[in-house]
Amino acid sequence: MDLSAPFVRRPVGTTLLAIGLFVVGLVAWGHLPVASLPAIDLPTIRISVSRPGADPVTMAATVAAPLERSIGTISGVSELTSSSTFGSSSIVVQFDPSRKVDGAARDVQAAINAAAADLPSDLNSAPVVRKMNPAAAPVLILALTSDTMNT
Repeated sequence: MDLSAPFVRRPVGTTLLAIGLFVVGLVAWGHLPVASLPAIDLPTIRISVSRPGADPVTMAATVAAPLERSIGTISGVSELTSSSTFGSSSIVVQFDPSRKVDGAARDVQAAINAAAADLPSDLNSAPVVRKMNPAAAPVLILALTSDTMNT
């Protein structure tokens, strides 16, 4: 038996079914919660470390890499990103949405303490751990310049 045969034999019923599905779709579409910037709560932690005078390659090898190895062992880490510049490194750790940010921060601090022996002794201070909310970040930062206006 052909799947389309009953629909071909009953064109009025087929048309009514199609119209009914269309109306149900319109009603459902009107009730969908849509936001241009939905409120998301991703547990995110940022670790900042400074070592004045160190080039980015040295920062990545001696500071970021040991911290990444230690933090990478924490359960629930979904993304680990690091960036090293002259004299500083920044590591952003994103956890699964089911994870609480306070517990994640404690685990990150414990991982940093475990990696302390692998870090250089000439760091200005201990790595700084901050809880972040990615939803609170600006969507766009705009800077304008002009050749004709002074202020």
